[in-house]
Amino acid sequence: MKAAVCYELGQPLRVDDIEIDAPQRGEVKVRVVAVAICHSDIHHIRGDWGAQLPVVVGHEAAGVVEEVGENVTLAQVGDRVIISLLRSCGRCFYCTTGLPNHCSGNFALSTESRLHTQEGDIVYQGISTGAFAEYVVVDQSQVVQVPADLSLDRAALLACGVITGLGAVVNTAQVRPGSSVVVIGAGGVGLNAVQGAVLAGASRIIAIDLIERKLEAAKLFGATDTFNARQEELPALIKGLTGGRGADYVLVTVGSTAAIAQGIPLLRRAGTLVIVGLPPIDATVPLPAMLVAAKSLRVLGSFMGSTRLNSDIPWLVDLYQQGRLKLDELITARYPLEQINEAIEMMERGEALRNVIVM
Repeated sequence: MKAAVCYELGQPLRVDDIEIDAPQRGEVKVRVVAVAICHSDIHHIRGDWGAQLPVVVGHEAAGVVEEVGENVTLAQVGDRVIISLLRSCGRCFYCTTGLPNHCSGNFALSTESRLHTQEGDIVYQGISTGAFAEYVVVDQSQVVQVPADLSLDRAALLACGVITGLGAVVNTAQVRPGSSVVVIGAGGVGLNAVQGAVLAGASRIIAIDLIERKLEAAKLFGATDTFNARQEELPALIKGLTGGRGADYVLVTVGSTAAIAQGIPLLRRAGTLVIVGLPPIDATVPLPAMLVAAKSLRVLGSFMGSTRLNSDIPWLVDLYQQGRLKLDELITARYPLEQINEAIEMMERGEALRNVIVM
C-alpha cells in the first residue's frame, strides 16, 4: 500500500507508507475509491474515545474488491461495495434476533490488525475499518455490493452517516406517520434523520442547530420548521407547533450531553428521546428520573441506526435511484488524500456536511 493517513496523539496527521497484509479466512481486501469524513473519525484521532495508537481511521467508505480470503462467500473480486464498520457473524444471539449491529461474534480482526509499518510495528485499524488509506482488509460481512450506476463517492455515505441518522428514525424509534419529530443537530447525521422522518411520514419535522446555514440545509432535506439552539423558550416553541403537547420524538444526533439534556423538556407525555450522537467515552447526563417516570418517557440509544446492512443498503440505493433519498446534496467538497488535514479542519469548524476523500 502506498499511503495511509496515520495518527499518533499529540502529533499532526501525516501520510505514511504503511504495509497491508493479505486477507485471511473470511476477509476481503478492498481498494478504497472514496471515504467520507465523519465526526466519529475526528473524535477518534483527537483522543475522545481512548483509541489505541498509532491508528488509521476512516470508516464511511466505498471501493472495489481486489482480493478475497479463504471461504469468502459474500463478495468476489471486482465487486463495487460500500465498506461498513459493522461486522456480523450471523450466528450469535444478537444476529439471530435481528440485531446484527450488536453482533457478539468472534473475529480475528477484533484483536489483530492487518496494518503495520515497514519496520513491522502494528498500526491499528480505527473504528474497525481504517479507510483513510488506499486499501483496507475487512471481514466479508462489512461489505455490501452496490450497482454499477451508483457513483462510489455517493455510495460511501451509505456506510455510516445515512444509515445512522435515517435508521435511528425508521429502525430504532419506528416513527409513525403523522408524528412530530424534533432533530437536534443538523449535520450529516441529523440531515439524514430529517430524511428519515420524511420517509416515515412525519407531519411536523423540526430541526434545531447552532449554525444557521445548517438549518437552511435542513429545510432542503425536509424540515418543516427550524430553530436556533440558543433561542429562548424552546419547549414553549415546540409545544406551539404540536398542539400544546410537545414532540412525539426527539432525536439527538450530536455527541453533546448538553443537547441530550435540552431534548428531554421538548417531549410530550409518553414521548421518545433517541440518543444517536456519541459523546466522549466518560460523558454523563443528569437524568430527571421523576420526570421520566411521571411522564412515561422512553429514552433509547441508537447505534448505527439499528442497521441490517444486507437489507437496508439495497433499500436505500433504491430510494436514491427513485429520487427519494438525497445523497449528492450531502457532499460539501471532495479532496485528494494528501489534503485530508484541510478537509478535517473544515469539518471541525462546522463548515461542511460531508467532505469526501477521493482516491
